[in-house]
Amino acid sequence: MNRFSQGVIKHKRIVLFIFLIVAILSTIMASTVSVNYNMVDYLPRDAGSTIAVRIIEEEFVGDMPGARVMINDVSIMEALEYKELLTYIEGVTSVGWLDDVIGIDTLQSVPLEFLDKAIVENYYKDNNALMTISIESGKEQNTVAQLYDLIGEDNAASGEAITSAEMQNMSVSEVLNAMLILLPIVILVLIISTSSWVEPLLFLSSIGIAIVINMGTNIIFGEISFISNTVSPILQLAVSLDYAIFLLHSFNNHRLNEEPGKAMVLAMKESVPTVAASAATTVIGFAALMFMRFGIGADLGINLLKGVLLSFISVMVFMPALTLLLYKAIDKTRHRKLMPDFKSSGKLIIKIRIPFMILALIIVIPTFLAQSKTQFMYGTGDITATSRVGRDTALIEESFGKENLLVLLVPKENTGKEKELCEELTHLQHIKSIVSYVNNVGAEIPQEFVPDEAYDQFYSENYSRIILYTDTNEEDSAAFETIEAIMDITQGYYDSHYIAGTSATLYDMKNMVSTDNRLVNLIAVIGIYVVLLLTFRSISLPFILVFCIETAIWINLSVPYFTDKPINFLGYLIISTVQLGATVDYAILFTSSYLNNRKAMSPKDSMRDTISNNLVAIFTSAIILASAGFALALTSNNPIISELGLLLGRGTLLSLTMVAFVLPALLVLFDSLIQKTTMKVKQ
Repeated sequence: MNRFSQGVIKHKRIVLFIFLIVAILSTIMASTVSVNYNMVDYLPRDAGSTIAVRIIEEEFVGDMPGARVMINDVSIMEALEYKELLTYIEGVTSVGWLDDVIGIDTLQSVPLEFLDKAIVENYYKDNNALMTISIESGKEQNTVAQLYDLIGEDNAASGEAITSAEMQNMSVSEVLNAMLILLPIVILVLIISTSSWVEPLLFLSSIGIAIVINMGTNIIFGEISFISNTVSPILQLAVSLDYAIFLLHSFNNHRLNEEPGKAMVLAMKESVPTVAASAATTVIGFAALMFMRFGIGADLGINLLKGVLLSFISVMVFMPALTLLLYKAIDKTRHRKLMPDFKSSGKLIIKIRIPFMILALIIVIPTFLAQSKTQFMYGTGDITATSRVGRDTALIEESFGKENLLVLLVPKENTGKEKELCEELTHLQHIKSIVSYVNNVGAEIPQEFVPDEAYDQFYSENYSRIILYTDTNEEDSAAFETIEAIMDITQGYYDSHYIAGTSATLYDMKNMVSTDNRLVNLIAVIGIYVVLLLTFRSISLPFILVFCIETAIWINLSVPYFTDKPINFLGYLIISTVQLGATVDYAILFTSSYLNNRKAMSPKDSMRDTISNNLVAIFTSAIILASAGFALALTSNNPIISELGLLLGRGTLLSLTMVAFVLPALLVLFDSLIQKTTMKVKQ
């Protein structure tokens, strides 16, 4: 380590130059990384809805519709002209309307009153035409902009692709807005807690350059999710700023007796074990996300894990070089610490520790049970409620009613079986109508008498496509119960079948949550327990530390249950590991200090000294991390990001409370057990 430290210090200008060049290149590369806003792309390939979409794309003429467009006050011929214009928009892969169901010749030659009214009114009603369009994934923003130019303000568009485009428009500036709120708070906290006006700039430069490099290295993946794009920079700053604080604090201490170069060598040697242990717990929490079947977990987990490792490297390589180049400026800008030292807090907390411990023990079981019963949301439908998308959706539903389209794919066998299936499905409560070959053309009519464009809408080489119009919301108990009923009925006719549609996608997500949640939490807890076991060489201490943070997590995640407010399942899954990995450091710092003090003091005196000397450090770290969460909550228009930010901010403060008030009581209460079950702890 000494040789490495001396090499960094000797070649500090070269180190600085290399990092700056890499940062510039990373900035350029980051601009080429695309952002994926489509949650469906992160479902496993073997999920039923994913397979269904893949079959539709590969075997059928029209893709799975992603939007509905209503053209007001048009004739049949005018509607057909609009349909043709829609097909010319870049990114639109298919447009479906009434002519695709009954055939263009029939539509143009047969008066409407002689056509099946139930079918016609799904597409044309009161001189309003309702079309379905498919938009190529990744091109929603540009395509929807052109769509709006074509249809103007008088017509309406809604659907998953329209919502996705609106999300992209809203999130372009979200990271910048969050940083504009977070950075002043972080700078203020650092100014108050440090003794030089230059030190905050050192911290932010060291972590900032790691963030830029992390974003640039995403080029190896080609794209990242909008969750990672928005959350990752904020979380990386918040969870790894401690590393820089640890190093500079150690450097300042050694400078009291050593010249700057020697002080930095000693500081790097002293800080590596502490920072490595802190980074390890955070990395394990993020790595646990990679075991989610839902691909968003792996996307975010890899991004954050990579970010923490880059922050560690930056703090241990870039920051020493930068600090030694600026130490004179640091000295010249010294000021007295503005933050209280909390020296008297140890006595106060020791006095009130028992009530806090009793309170924690009382609420731990109810909050554990409550957080397991929290209701989840899986979609993004409420994101655009106050935008044009929300207004257009209401207009379309006013004219054509609420419509939630599902596509059922069954093997292409005989039309008689298919007709029986469709007849049974029509009796389901929430199915408004069914569009299929046997319903709309006739099971008895041979293929050669049916226009190709109509036949190809329903049959591919291997599958039959049945379109089900339901009156449920995209995401509610009725929608999920309807999907289960459709699957149960279809299972009686065919050995295999698949359902596509927004509700089908959300249904698959719902079924993964419980499995993902248990697995991710188990991996995170076991991994962090092992790190704590190796760090403290104790059997009992990891249980105590994990109990404190897990209790804070359970309290945090039980709030939505007690307030009867569903949360997005991604926030629930992610915060369980992020809060554990990011805030267990507070408990490690407290416990390490307590064990050192116990070598010369009694349990109460050791804890009193531990609180007095370490409360400022964990308070500073917690305020920064909580501010990062609340900044996301305040600035994001995306409820997934906003909820995640709120959970992070609230969870950090709860972890701080547990470590500051409950952990001291547990460490003192179980001191005798800790001494017996911990190696190399001397009185």
